[in-house]
Amino acid sequence: MNDFLLSVVLGVIEGLTEFLPISSTAHLRIAEALFHLPLQDAFWKMYTIVIQLGAILALPVYFWSRILKFLSTFPKGERGDRNILTHPLSLTIIAFVVTAIPAFLLKKIISGNLENLHVMALALLIGGVIMWAVDAICRNPTTLHMEEMSLGQAIWIGAAQILSAVFPGTSRSMSTIAAGQVAGISRPAALEFSFFLSMPTMVVATGYDLLKTISPHHQAASGDTLAPLHVGGHQWIILAIGTFVSFVVALAAVAWFMRWVRTRGFTPFAIYRIILGIGLLIWLARAAA
Repeated sequence: MNDFLLSVVLGVIEGLTEFLPISSTAHLRIAEALFHLPLQDAFWKMYTIVIQLGAILALPVYFWSRILKFLSTFPKGERGDRNILTHPLSLTIIAFVVTAIPAFLLKKIISGNLENLHVMALALLIGGVIMWAVDAICRNPTTLHMEEMSLGQAIWIGAAQILSAVFPGTSRSMSTIAAGQVAGISRPAALEFSFFLSMPTMVVATGYDLLKTISPHHQAASGDTLAPLHVGGHQWIILAIGTFVSFVVALAAVAWFMRWVRTRGFTPFAIYRIILGIGLLIWLARAAA
């Protein structure tokens, strides 16, 4: 496939799957396997990081008015019932820290799972079952809006998100949404908090990997999954195409998903995860036979 067309396809996949609870990592790895992309190639590793940054940009664009509102009401909140620890922005940072510290300490385990399709298949399947069950059981939320969340709920969601870091295929949004519903948060509020939590989490995670990739002092022999590289004009165009496409598609996906969740549940996504996980396991078993 032409590199430019391939970049468009991968950008669409990233943009569609990054914020839906179906795992962008799993979908990108499956696509890379289908298109026979060299998984050890430093440029393509960098490419998958950069197009994630493109998708991340969709969140501050879509939630710009909400971000400004939260900044203008910090720390007491719009209704004056919040404080420095319970304001939505504070809860986002607290949940991020709860996720980030264990994820950093477990980075070697995480790196080992990032290209393991068997782990992703099982994570898709098990996560789909959990999501389906949670969505069916947790139907009487006590926290209807993100502004009403408690410190305990934020810590719980941050802890649950560690699973998505350790087991690729789990999906950050799936673990955040399901954990929120278990904690009594409504679907729209859990989804919105998932998006807000994605901003610092993804910026730090992808920024860290990107710095490793472009650092002239980084050595592949160090055991990290990324290696230094030099990008030429052709590759810069490929990166630009993928980043732009992932941004546009992610922005549309976020807007659509927010509207969907206000009137419908997450069951279709759970069913899709289960079917994809089973299909991937069958494919891997046949490929190994």
